[in-house]
Amino acid sequence: MNNHNNHPETPPNDQQNETPTPTEPIADENAVEMEAPEAAAVEDETLNNLVNELKEARQQADAAKDQALRAQAELQNFRKRKEREAFERVAQANARLLRELLPIIDDFERAFANVPEQVTDEESAWLEGFRLIERKLHTLLEREGVIPIEASGAFDPTVHEAISVEPSDDVPSGEIIAEVQRGYKLNDKVLRPSYVRVAK
Repeated sequence: MNNHNNHPETPPNDQQNETPTPTEPIADENAVEMEAPEAAAVEDETLNNLVNELKEARQQADAAKDQALRAQAELQNFRKRKEREAFERVAQANARLLRELLPIIDDFERAFANVPEQVTDEESAWLEGFRLIERKLHTLLEREGVIPIEASGAFDPTVHEAISVEPSDDVPSGEIIAEVQRGYKLNDKVLRPSYVRVAK
């Protein structure tokens, strides 16, 4: 009697040693979906940082521009102030010099007021020479803006200085009787007031 094994037939060795092929990892769709918002958030933060840096840079530029404009304005004001001060110094020096010339004019006027009626031809020639000098001095003063102050009518304390107040039958009270020394203005400013006698 033939003994038959009841065991099933074993598969060939090739089938027994065959190992299963590893499967490719499947991408996690949820993980991909989570990475996208994170990347967008990083991009937004970077963009916001750049915008803030740009705003800060603009503010600094505006501040620097404002500072430069202020410095330029201050420099212009400084130059104008120095020019004005220099002009005022020159004007004051000019006024002082012109004021010192006035007594010379006074001396000429007093001298001519006391010239005798009868003079010789030689004396007349001398007088004409001195009158020419006086006219040149007056021309110089006029060219520099010096003009005489009117000394008649009502007394004006801004341009007149009263050396006496006296009664007068011919002149109303408060008006000028006579001019004692002529006054002058320099460019609408009193260089020297007129010395006058005023009616009481």
